[in-house]
Amino acid sequence: MSLTRRHFLQLSLAVNALYALRIPAAQANPAKLQFGPATPFGFDALKAMAREAAAREYAPPPRPDPAIVQQIDYDAHGKLQYRKDAALWAEGGSAYPISFQHVGMFFPKTVKMNVVEHGQARQIAYDPDLFAAGPDHVARQLAPEPSAFAGFWVHEKRGGPDWKKLEPWATFLGASYFRAVGANGDQGQIGLSARGIAIAPGTSNPEEFPDFVAFWFEPAPKPTDPVVIYALLDGPSLSGAYRFALSRGKGVAMLIESALFLRKDIERLGIAPLTSMYWFSETAKAAGSDWRPEVHDSDGLAMLNGNGEHLWRPLNNPPQVSVSSFMDKAPKGYGLFQRDRLFDHYQDGVRYHLRPCAWVEPLGDWGEGAVQLTEIPTDDEIHDNIVAMWVPKEPATAGKSYEFKYRLSWLNEDPNNFPLARCVATRLGNGGQPGKPRPKGVRKFMVEFLGKPLDSLAWGEKPEPVIVASRGEISRVEIEPVPDDVAGHWRTHFDLKVEGPDPVELRCFLRLKDKAVSETWLFQYHPF
Repeated sequence: MSLTRRHFLQLSLAVNALYALRIPAAQANPAKLQFGPATPFGFDALKAMAREAAAREYAPPPRPDPAIVQQIDYDAHGKLQYRKDAALWAEGGSAYPISFQHVGMFFPKTVKMNVVEHGQARQIAYDPDLFAAGPDHVARQLAPEPSAFAGFWVHEKRGGPDWKKLEPWATFLGASYFRAVGANGDQGQIGLSARGIAIAPGTSNPEEFPDFVAFWFEPAPKPTDPVVIYALLDGPSLSGAYRFALSRGKGVAMLIESALFLRKDIERLGIAPLTSMYWFSETAKAAGSDWRPEVHDSDGLAMLNGNGEHLWRPLNNPPQVSVSSFMDKAPKGYGLFQRDRLFDHYQDGVRYHLRPCAWVEPLGDWGEGAVQLTEIPTDDEIHDNIVAMWVPKEPATAGKSYEFKYRLSWLNEDPNNFPLARCVATRLGNGGQPGKPRPKGVRKFMVEFLGKPLDSLAWGEKPEPVIVASRGEISRVEIEPVPDDVAGHWRTHFDLKVEGPDPVELRCFLRLKDKAVSETWLFQYHPF
Protein backbone atom coordinates (compact mmCIF):
# COMPACT_ATOMS: atom_id res chain seq x y z
CA MET A 1 0.00 0.00 0.00
CA SER A 2 2.86 2.38 0.75
CA LEU A 3 3.26 5.37 -1.57
CA THR A 4 6.98 5.51 -0.65
CA ARG A 5 8.82 8.55 -2.02
CA ARG A 6 5.77 9.96 -3.77
CA HIS A 7 3.91 10.71 -0.58
CA PHE A 8 7.00 11.88 1.26
CA LEU A 9 7.65 14.42 -1.45
CA GLN A 10 4.03 15.50 -1.27
CA LEU A 11 4.75 16.50 2.32
CA SER A 12 7.97 18.25 1.29
CA LEU A 13 6.21 20.21 -1.42
CA ALA A 14 3.40 21.09 0.96
CA VAL A 15 5.82 22.45 3.55
CA ASN A 16 7.59 24.44 0.84
CA ALA A 17 4.24 25.93 -0.17
CA LEU A 18 3.77 27.30 3.34
CA TYR A 19 6.12 30.10 2.33
CA ALA A 20 5.44 30.29 -1.39
CA LEU A 21 2.83 33.04 -1.20
CA ARG A 22 4.76 35.41 1.03
CA ILE A 23 6.82 36.83 -1.82
CA PRO A 24 5.94 39.93 -3.81
CA ALA A 25 4.88 39.70 -7.44
CA ALA A 26 7.95 39.81 -9.66
CA GLN A 27 6.45 40.85 -12.99
CA ALA A 28 5.69 44.34 -14.26
CA ASN A 29 2.50 43.19 -15.97
CA PRO A 30 1.43 40.12 -13.99
CA ALA A 31 -1.15 37.78 -15.44
CA LYS A 32 -4.61 37.67 -13.93
CA LEU A 33 -6.93 34.69 -13.74
CA GLN A 34 -8.89 34.05 -16.91
CA PHE A 35 -12.15 32.12 -16.99
CA GLY A 36 -14.04 30.05 -19.54
CA PRO A 37 -17.73 30.34 -20.46
CA ALA A 38 -20.38 29.87 -17.76
CA THR A 39 -22.39 26.65 -17.48
CA PRO A 40 -25.04 25.65 -14.90
CA PHE A 41 -23.65 23.67 -11.96
CA GLY A 42 -24.84 22.07 -8.73
CA PHE A 43 -24.21 18.99 -6.59
CA ASP A 44 -27.03 17.04 -8.25
CA ALA A 45 -25.48 17.77 -11.63
CA LEU A 46 -22.11 16.58 -10.35
CA LYS A 47 -23.66 13.33 -9.09
CA ALA A 48 -25.18 12.79 -12.53
CA MET A 49 -21.77 13.45 -14.06
CA ALA A 50 -20.18 10.79 -11.83
CA ARG A 51 -22.97 8.29 -12.52
CA GLU A 52 -22.58 8.76 -16.27
CA ALA A 53 -18.79 8.43 -16.00
CA ALA A 54 -19.12 5.10 -14.15
CA ALA A 55 -21.26 3.77 -16.99
CA ARG A 56 -18.42 4.39 -19.47
CA GLU A 57 -15.06 2.71 -19.81
CA TYR A 58 -12.47 4.37 -17.63
CA ALA A 59 -10.19 6.92 -19.30
CA PRO A 60 -7.22 8.27 -17.28
CA PRO A 61 -7.03 12.05 -16.83
CA PRO A 62 -4.85 13.94 -19.33
CA ARG A 63 -1.19 14.54 -18.64
CA PRO A 64 0.73 17.57 -19.82
CA ASP A 65 3.74 16.60 -21.93
CA PRO A 66 5.36 13.81 -19.82
CA ALA A 67 8.84 14.48 -21.22
CA ILE A 68 8.69 18.02 -19.85
CA VAL A 69 6.85 17.23 -16.63
CA GLN A 70 9.46 14.60 -15.71
CA GLN A 71 12.04 17.38 -15.65
CA ILE A 72 10.09 19.26 -12.98
CA ASP A 73 11.77 17.58 -10.03
CA TYR A 74 11.64 18.74 -6.42
CA ASP A 75 13.97 21.70 -6.94
CA ALA A 76 12.29 22.80 -10.16
CA HIS A 77 8.87 22.49 -8.59
CA GLY A 78 9.97 24.62 -5.64
CA LYS A 79 10.61 27.50 -8.04
CA LEU A 80 7.03 27.35 -9.35
CA GLN A 81 5.69 29.57 -6.60
CA TYR A 82 2.15 30.72 -7.24
CA ARG A 83 1.80 34.52 -7.09
CA LYS A 84 -0.36 35.71 -4.22
CA ASP A 85 -1.85 38.57 -6.25
CA ALA A 86 -3.17 35.99 -8.75
CA ALA A 87 -4.94 33.85 -6.13
CA LEU A 88 -8.62 33.23 -6.65
CA TRP A 89 -10.45 35.91 -4.59
CA ALA A 90 -7.16 37.66 -3.75
CA GLU A 91 -8.90 41.01 -4.25
CA GLY A 92 -12.06 40.04 -2.36
CA GLY A 93 -15.24 38.09 -2.87
CA SER A 94 -14.27 35.42 -0.35
CA ALA A 95 -12.61 35.40 3.07
CA TYR A 96 -10.35 32.56 1.96
CA PRO A 97 -8.31 32.94 -1.26
CA ILE A 98 -7.24 29.86 -3.19
CA SER A 99 -3.89 29.33 -4.90
CA PHE A 100 -2.94 26.58 -7.31
CA GLN A 101 -0.14 24.05 -7.47
CA HIS A 102 1.69 23.04 -10.61
CA VAL A 103 2.14 19.59 -12.12
CA GLY A 104 5.56 18.02 -11.67
CA MET A 105 7.43 14.76 -11.59
CA PHE A 106 5.45 13.48 -8.61
CA PHE A 107 2.05 14.97 -9.56
CA PRO A 108 1.92 14.62 -13.36
CA LYS A 109 -1.85 14.57 -13.99
CA THR A 110 -3.94 17.58 -14.91
CA VAL A 111 -6.77 18.62 -12.59
CA LYS A 112 -9.41 21.03 -13.87
CA MET A 113 -10.23 23.99 -11.62
CA ASN A 114 -13.54 25.87 -11.73
CA VAL A 115 -15.17 28.72 -9.86
CA VAL A 116 -18.91 28.68 -9.05
CA GLU A 117 -20.99 31.81 -8.53
CA HIS A 118 -24.78 32.01 -8.51
CA GLY A 119 -25.13 28.46 -9.78
CA GLN A 120 -22.85 29.04 -12.77
CA ALA A 121 -19.44 27.40 -13.18
CA ARG A 122 -16.50 28.71 -15.19
CA GLN A 123 -13.22 26.88 -15.73
CA ILE A 124 -10.05 28.64 -14.59
CA ALA A 125 -7.51 28.83 -17.41
CA TYR A 126 -3.91 27.78 -16.82
CA ASP A 127 -1.27 30.39 -17.56
CA PRO A 128 2.45 29.90 -16.80
CA ASP A 129 2.67 33.58 -15.80
CA LEU A 130 0.54 32.76 -12.75
CA PHE A 131 3.68 31.20 -11.29
CA ALA A 132 6.72 33.25 -10.27
CA ALA A 133 9.28 31.31 -12.28
CA GLY A 134 11.90 32.68 -14.67
CA PRO A 135 11.48 32.66 -18.46
CA ASP A 136 13.96 29.78 -18.76
CA HIS A 137 12.06 27.46 -16.39
CA VAL A 138 11.29 24.14 -18.06
CA ALA A 139 7.58 24.46 -17.18
CA ARG A 140 7.27 27.30 -19.71
CA GLN A 141 7.70 24.72 -22.47
CA LEU A 142 4.29 23.22 -21.65
CA ALA A 143 1.37 23.91 -23.99
CA PRO A 144 -1.67 25.79 -22.60
CA GLU A 145 -3.70 22.58 -22.82
CA PRO A 146 -4.12 20.33 -20.99
CA SER A 147 -4.02 22.45 -17.86
CA ALA A 148 -0.86 22.20 -15.75
CA PHE A 149 -2.78 22.70 -12.48
CA ALA A 150 -2.31 19.72 -10.14
CA GLY A 151 -3.80 20.86 -6.82
CA PHE A 152 -4.55 23.85 -4.62
CA TRP A 153 -4.23 25.50 -1.21
CA VAL A 154 -6.94 27.26 0.79
CA HIS A 155 -5.56 30.35 2.58
CA GLU A 156 -6.44 32.99 5.11
CA LYS A 157 -5.12 36.55 4.94
CA ARG A 158 -2.71 37.67 7.63
CA GLY A 159 -0.41 40.60 8.27
CA GLY A 160 -2.83 43.48 8.84
CA PRO A 161 -5.12 45.36 6.44
CA ASP A 162 -2.58 45.14 3.62
CA TRP A 163 -2.04 41.39 4.34
CA LYS A 164 1.61 40.59 3.84
CA LYS A 165 1.02 36.88 3.32
CA LEU A 166 -1.56 34.21 2.66
CA GLU A 167 -1.43 31.53 5.35
CA PRO A 168 -2.45 28.07 4.07
CA TRP A 169 -4.71 25.84 6.13
CA ALA A 170 -5.93 23.11 3.76
CA THR A 171 -4.56 21.49 0.62
CA PHE A 172 -5.70 18.97 -2.00
CA LEU A 173 -2.85 17.44 -4.02
CA GLY A 174 -2.19 14.05 -5.56
CA ALA A 175 -4.75 11.30 -6.33
CA SER A 176 -7.61 11.94 -3.86
CA TYR A 177 -5.40 13.11 -0.97
CA PHE A 178 -6.14 16.17 1.13
CA ARG A 179 -4.80 17.64 4.35
CA ALA A 180 -5.44 20.39 6.86
CA VAL A 181 -3.72 21.98 9.81
CA GLY A 182 -4.80 21.16 13.34
CA ALA A 183 -4.51 24.56 15.00
CA ASN A 184 -4.29 28.28 14.37
CA GLY A 185 -1.14 30.36 14.04
CA ASP A 186 2.34 28.92 14.26
CA GLN A 187 0.99 25.75 15.87
CA GLY A 188 -0.78 24.81 12.63
CA GLN A 189 1.08 21.88 11.09
CA ILE A 190 0.48 19.57 8.15
CA GLY A 191 0.80 15.88 9.01
CA LEU A 192 -1.40 12.91 8.23
CA SER A 193 -3.66 12.81 5.15
CA ALA A 194 -7.24 12.00 4.36
CA ARG A 195 -8.41 10.52 1.07
CA GLY A 196 -11.60 10.55 -0.91
CA ILE A 197 -11.59 6.75 -1.10
CA ALA A 198 -9.30 3.76 -0.54
CA ILE A 199 -9.43 0.72 -2.78
CA ALA A 200 -7.89 -2.59 -1.69
CA PRO A 201 -5.15 -1.46 0.74
CA GLY A 202 -3.48 -4.39 2.47
CA THR A 203 -4.88 -6.99 0.06
CA SER A 204 -3.19 -9.38 -2.35
CA ASN A 205 -4.18 -7.09 -5.22
CA PRO A 206 -2.35 -3.84 -6.09
CA GLU A 207 -3.91 -0.85 -4.39
CA GLU A 208 -5.77 1.52 -6.69
CA PHE A 209 -5.52 5.31 -6.36
CA PRO A 210 -8.45 7.11 -8.04
CA ASP A 211 -7.97 10.79 -8.81
CA PHE A 212 -9.88 13.93 -8.08
CA VAL A 213 -9.95 15.03 -11.73
CA ALA A 214 -11.82 18.33 -11.29
CA PHE A 215 -12.71 20.81 -8.53
CA TRP A 216 -15.32 23.57 -8.25
CA PHE A 217 -14.99 26.40 -5.68
CA GLU A 218 -17.71 28.48 -4.03
CA PRO A 219 -16.68 31.59 -2.04
CA ALA A 220 -17.02 32.12 1.70
CA PRO A 221 -18.33 35.70 2.06
CA LYS A 222 -17.38 35.89 5.77
CA PRO A 223 -14.65 34.16 7.82
CA THR A 224 -17.36 32.29 9.70
CA ASP A 225 -18.75 30.89 6.43
CA PRO A 226 -17.44 27.60 4.99
CA VAL A 227 -15.49 27.35 1.76
CA VAL A 228 -17.50 24.92 -0.38
CA ILE A 229 -15.52 22.70 -2.72
CA TYR A 230 -16.93 20.11 -5.10
CA ALA A 231 -14.82 17.32 -6.57
CA LEU A 232 -15.23 14.71 -9.28
CA LEU A 233 -13.46 11.42 -8.51
CA ASP A 234 -12.57 8.89 -11.19
CA GLY A 235 -10.60 5.67 -11.29
CA PRO A 236 -10.64 2.26 -12.98
CA SER A 237 -13.12 0.78 -10.46
CA LEU A 238 -15.46 3.66 -9.63
CA SER A 239 -16.48 7.29 -10.03
CA GLY A 240 -17.71 9.66 -7.36
CA ALA A 241 -19.08 13.11 -6.56
CA TYR A 242 -17.96 14.97 -3.42
CA ARG A 243 -19.01 18.10 -1.61
CA PHE A 244 -16.65 19.56 1.00
CA ALA A 245 -17.65 22.41 3.31
CA LEU A 246 -14.42 23.61 4.97
CA SER A 247 -14.69 25.75 8.11
CA ARG A 248 -11.77 27.48 9.82
CA GLY A 249 -11.80 27.75 13.59
CA LYS A 250 -9.60 26.40 16.33
CA GLY A 251 -8.59 23.82 13.76
CA VAL A 252 -10.36 22.81 10.56
CA ALA A 253 -13.75 21.12 10.23
CA MET A 254 -14.87 19.51 6.98
CA LEU A 255 -18.45 18.47 6.33
CA ILE A 256 -18.14 15.87 3.56
CA GLU A 257 -20.83 14.30 1.36
CA SER A 258 -19.99 11.65 -1.21
CA ALA A 259 -21.89 9.69 -3.85
CA LEU A 260 -20.03 6.66 -5.26
CA PHE A 261 -20.80 4.62 -8.39
CA LEU A 262 -18.93 1.33 -8.93
CA ARG A 263 -17.67 0.19 -12.34
CA LYS A 264 -16.13 -3.04 -11.03
CA ASP A 265 -16.21 -5.36 -8.04
CA ILE A 266 -13.94 -4.04 -5.30
CA GLU A 267 -12.29 -6.46 -2.86
CA ARG A 268 -12.02 -3.90 -0.06
CA LEU A 269 -13.77 -0.52 -0.30
CA GLY A 270 -12.48 1.98 2.26
CA ILE A 271 -14.79 4.86 3.19
CA ALA A 272 -13.40 8.05 4.80
CA PRO A 273 -9.82 6.74 4.85
CA LEU A 274 -7.02 8.34 6.85
CA THR A 275 -3.36 7.75 6.00
CA SER A 276 -0.39 8.35 8.28
CA MET A 277 3.19 7.40 9.16
CA TYR A 278 4.38 5.42 12.16
CA TRP A 279 7.99 4.27 12.32
CA PHE A 280 8.76 3.81 16.03
CA SER A 281 7.91 5.20 19.46
CA GLU A 282 8.52 4.58 23.16
CA THR A 283 6.57 1.34 22.78
CA ALA A 284 9.25 -0.44 20.74
CA LYS A 285 12.36 0.66 18.87
CA ALA A 286 15.17 -1.32 17.25
CA ALA A 287 18.47 -0.57 18.98
CA GLY A 288 20.50 2.04 17.10
CA SER A 289 17.92 2.51 14.34
CA ASP A 290 17.79 6.29 14.74
CA TRP A 291 19.04 8.96 17.15
CA ARG A 292 15.55 10.33 17.84
CA PRO A 293 13.40 8.82 20.62
CA GLU A 294 10.23 8.68 18.47
CA VAL A 295 9.28 9.24 14.82
CA HIS A 296 5.60 9.23 13.79
CA ASP A 297 2.83 11.47 12.50
CA SER A 298 0.25 9.54 14.55
CA ASP A 299 0.64 7.20 17.51
CA GLY A 300 -2.77 5.57 17.79
CA LEU A 301 -6.19 4.76 16.39
CA ALA A 302 -9.08 6.07 18.49
CA MET A 303 -12.59 4.65 18.09
CA LEU A 304 -16.03 5.28 19.54
CA ASN A 305 -18.11 2.28 18.56
CA GLY A 306 -21.84 1.96 18.14
CA ASN A 307 -22.20 0.74 21.74
CA GLY A 308 -20.53 3.88 23.06
CA GLU A 309 -17.24 2.20 24.05
CA HIS A 310 -14.10 4.32 23.71
CA LEU A 311 -11.19 2.32 22.28
CA TRP A 312 -7.51 3.15 21.86
CA ARG A 313 -5.24 1.05 19.67
CA PRO A 314 -1.55 2.10 19.73
CA LEU A 315 0.02 1.81 16.28
CA ASN A 316 2.59 -0.81 15.33
CA ASN A 317 5.39 -1.12 12.82
CA PRO A 318 4.76 -4.84 12.27
CA PRO A 319 7.12 -7.46 10.81
CA GLN A 320 4.66 -8.05 7.95
CA VAL A 321 1.55 -6.37 6.58
CA SER A 322 -1.12 -6.51 9.27
CA VAL A 323 -4.84 -5.82 8.86
CA SER A 324 -7.01 -5.47 11.98
CA SER A 325 -10.79 -5.27 11.73
CA PHE A 326 -12.94 -3.84 14.51
CA MET A 327 -16.46 -5.02 13.73
CA ASP A 328 -19.18 -2.50 14.47
CA LYS A 329 -22.67 -1.31 13.67
CA ALA A 330 -23.52 2.39 13.28
CA PRO A 331 -20.07 3.61 14.44
CA LYS A 332 -19.91 6.94 16.21
CA GLY A 333 -16.38 7.83 15.12
CA TYR A 334 -12.75 6.93 14.58
CA GLY A 335 -9.51 8.77 13.97
CA LEU A 336 -5.73 8.74 13.89
CA PHE A 337 -4.30 10.82 16.74
CA GLN A 338 -0.97 12.19 17.85
CA ARG A 339 -1.38 12.12 21.63
CA ASP A 340 2.25 12.53 22.66
CA ARG A 341 2.78 16.32 22.59
CA LEU A 342 6.19 16.66 24.29
CA PHE A 343 9.01 17.92 22.09
CA ASP A 344 11.57 16.08 24.24
CA HIS A 345 9.99 12.80 23.14
CA TYR A 346 10.88 13.54 19.49
CA GLN A 347 13.81 15.99 19.46
CA ASP A 348 13.06 16.80 15.81
CA GLY A 349 12.90 20.20 14.11
CA VAL A 350 10.04 19.08 11.84
CA ARG A 351 7.87 19.28 14.98
CA TYR A 352 6.28 15.86 15.07
CA HIS A 353 4.88 16.83 18.48
CA LEU A 354 2.55 19.32 16.72
CA ARG A 355 1.15 16.98 14.08
CA PRO A 356 -2.66 17.21 13.89
CA CYS A 357 -5.25 14.61 14.83
CA ALA A 358 -8.04 13.71 12.40
CA TRP A 359 -11.44 12.44 13.60
CA VAL A 360 -14.17 10.98 11.36
CA GLU A 361 -17.71 11.39 12.70
CA PRO A 362 -20.31 9.51 10.61
CA LEU A 363 -23.52 11.42 10.02
CA GLY A 364 -26.48 9.11 9.61
CA ASP A 365 -26.44 5.33 10.02
CA TRP A 366 -23.49 3.71 8.24
CA GLY A 367 -24.90 0.25 8.98
CA GLU A 368 -22.74 -2.79 9.63
CA GLY A 369 -19.08 -3.09 8.81
CA ALA A 370 -15.70 -2.57 10.42
CA VAL A 371 -13.17 0.10 11.19
CA GLN A 372 -10.16 -1.45 9.51
CA LEU A 373 -6.55 -0.65 10.35
CA THR A 374 -3.78 -1.55 7.90
CA GLU A 375 -0.20 -1.41 9.19
CA ILE A 376 2.73 -1.91 6.81
CA PRO A 377 6.37 -2.50 7.79
CA THR A 378 8.67 0.47 7.25
CA ASP A 379 12.31 1.24 7.94
CA ASP A 380 12.12 4.99 7.41
CA GLU A 381 9.85 7.99 7.92
CA ILE A 382 9.44 8.61 4.17
CA HIS A 383 6.74 5.95 3.90
CA ASP A 384 3.08 6.41 4.77
CA ASN A 385 2.42 2.96 6.22
CA ILE A 386 -0.84 3.37 8.18
CA VAL A 387 -4.42 3.37 6.86
CA ALA A 388 -7.61 3.59 8.92
CA MET A 389 -11.00 3.44 7.18
CA TRP A 390 -14.58 2.18 7.34
CA VAL A 391 -15.33 -0.98 5.32
CA PRO A 392 -19.04 -1.78 4.78
CA LYS A 393 -20.08 -5.35 5.50
CA GLU A 394 -21.89 -5.93 2.20
CA PRO A 395 -19.69 -6.77 -0.81
CA ALA A 396 -18.84 -3.83 -3.07
CA THR A 397 -19.94 -5.10 -6.47
CA ALA A 398 -20.12 -3.51 -9.91
CA GLY A 399 -23.24 -1.39 -10.46
CA LYS A 400 -23.71 -0.56 -6.78
CA SER A 401 -23.95 3.02 -5.56
CA TYR A 402 -23.37 4.50 -2.12
CA GLU A 403 -23.88 7.79 -0.35
CA PHE A 404 -22.00 8.77 2.79
CA LYS A 405 -21.93 11.88 4.90
CA TYR A 406 -19.47 12.63 7.68
CA ARG A 407 -17.65 15.35 9.56
CA LEU A 408 -13.85 15.31 9.50
CA SER A 409 -12.20 17.35 12.26
CA TRP A 410 -8.53 18.36 12.22
CA LEU A 411 -7.34 19.40 15.69
CA ASN A 412 -4.29 19.27 17.91
CA GLU A 413 -6.25 17.51 20.61
CA ASP A 414 -8.76 14.74 21.09
CA PRO A 415 -12.15 16.17 19.96
CA ASN A 416 -14.02 13.74 22.22
CA ASN A 417 -14.95 15.19 25.57
CA PHE A 418 -15.67 12.09 27.63
CA PRO A 419 -15.22 11.50 31.36
CA LEU A 420 -12.79 8.57 31.10
CA ALA A 421 -9.04 8.36 31.55
CA ARG A 422 -7.08 8.11 28.30
CA CYS A 423 -4.20 5.81 27.49
CA VAL A 424 -1.08 7.97 27.20
CA ALA A 425 1.75 5.43 26.91
CA THR A 426 2.46 1.79 26.09
CA ARG A 427 5.84 0.27 26.88
CA LEU A 428 7.30 -3.22 26.43
CA GLY A 429 10.17 -4.94 28.22
CA ASN A 430 11.45 -8.26 29.44
CA GLY A 431 9.10 -10.13 31.73
CA GLY A 432 9.88 -11.51 35.12
CA GLN A 433 11.30 -9.87 38.22
CA PRO A 434 14.31 -7.50 38.34
CA GLY A 435 17.37 -9.13 39.90
CA LYS A 436 16.29 -12.64 38.95
CA PRO A 437 16.79 -14.67 35.76
CA ARG A 438 14.32 -13.51 33.13
CA PRO A 439 12.09 -16.29 31.77
CA LYS A 440 12.18 -16.90 28.03
CA GLY A 441 9.10 -16.10 25.97
CA VAL A 442 7.74 -13.67 28.58
CA ARG A 443 7.14 -9.97 27.84
CA LYS A 444 6.19 -7.23 30.27
CA PHE A 445 3.62 -4.64 29.22
CA MET A 446 3.20 -1.29 30.93
CA VAL A 447 0.12 0.80 30.07
CA GLU A 448 -0.40 4.34 31.40
CA PHE A 449 -3.75 6.06 31.86
CA LEU A 450 -4.33 9.73 32.68
CA GLY A 451 -7.31 11.94 33.48
CA LYS A 452 -10.77 11.89 34.99
CA PRO A 453 -12.05 10.17 37.06
CA LEU A 454 -8.66 8.83 38.20
CA ASP A 455 -7.76 12.30 39.50
CA SER A 456 -10.52 12.25 42.13
CA LEU A 457 -10.02 8.85 43.78
CA ALA A 458 -10.32 8.68 47.54
CA TRP A 459 -7.17 8.10 49.60
CA GLY A 460 -6.16 4.44 49.34
CA GLU A 461 -8.59 3.76 46.51
CA LYS A 462 -7.19 1.82 43.56
CA PRO A 463 -8.67 1.09 40.16
CA GLU A 464 -8.68 -2.54 39.04
CA PRO A 465 -7.07 -3.50 35.71
CA VAL A 466 -9.15 -5.84 33.54
CA ILE A 467 -6.85 -7.65 31.09
CA VAL A 468 -7.68 -10.20 28.39
CA ALA A 469 -5.35 -11.93 25.90
CA SER A 470 -6.40 -13.88 22.81
CA ARG A 471 -3.81 -16.50 23.71
CA GLY A 472 -1.03 -17.02 26.20
CA GLU A 473 -0.87 -16.64 29.98
CA ILE A 474 -1.21 -13.36 31.92
CA SER A 475 0.61 -13.03 35.25
CA ARG A 476 2.20 -10.51 37.65
CA VAL A 477 -0.59 -7.94 37.25
CA GLU A 478 0.02 -4.71 39.20
CA ILE A 479 -1.54 -1.23 39.36
CA GLU A 480 0.06 1.89 40.84
CA PRO A 481 0.04 5.68 40.56
CA VAL A 482 2.87 7.04 38.42
CA PRO A 483 5.28 8.79 40.83
CA ASP A 484 5.33 12.09 38.96
CA ASP A 485 2.93 14.09 41.15
CA VAL A 486 0.45 14.38 38.26
CA ALA A 487 -3.12 13.84 39.47
CA GLY A 488 -4.96 10.98 37.82
CA HIS A 489 -1.82 9.37 36.30
CA TRP A 490 -1.83 5.59 36.83
CA ARG A 491 -0.09 2.64 35.24
CA THR A 492 -0.73 -1.07 35.14
CA HIS A 493 1.86 -3.65 34.18
CA PHE A 494 1.61 -7.36 33.55
CA ASP A 495 3.55 -10.25 32.05
CA LEU A 496 2.48 -12.27 29.02
CA LYS A 497 3.90 -15.74 28.38
CA VAL A 498 3.27 -16.93 24.86
CA GLU A 499 4.69 -19.47 22.44
CA GLY A 500 4.86 -19.27 18.67
CA PRO A 501 5.06 -16.28 16.31
CA ASP A 502 1.35 -15.63 15.78
CA PRO A 503 0.12 -12.19 16.90
CA VAL A 504 -1.64 -11.83 20.25
CA GLU A 505 -4.59 -9.48 20.70
CA LEU A 506 -4.55 -7.76 24.09
CA ARG A 507 -7.29 -5.78 25.78
CA CYS A 508 -7.16 -3.75 29.01
CA PHE A 509 -9.21 -1.15 30.87
CA LEU A 510 -9.45 0.13 34.41
CA ARG A 511 -12.59 -0.20 36.49
CA LEU A 512 -13.73 0.91 39.91
CA LYS A 513 -16.71 -0.68 41.64
CA ASP A 514 -17.73 -2.47 38.42
CA LYS A 515 -17.67 0.78 36.44
CA ALA A 516 -15.15 1.58 33.72
CA VAL A 517 -12.95 4.56 34.59
CA SER A 518 -10.75 4.43 31.48
CA GLU A 519 -11.05 3.89 27.78
CA THR A 520 -10.22 0.39 26.51
CA TRP A 521 -6.62 -0.22 25.42
CA LEU A 522 -6.20 -2.63 22.52
CA PHE A 523 -2.83 -3.88 21.32
CA GLN A 524 -1.58 -6.36 18.76
CA TYR A 525 1.61 -7.97 20.05
CA HIS A 526 3.96 -9.69 17.59
CA PRO A 527 6.16 -12.14 19.54
CA PHE A 528 9.84 -12.06 18.66
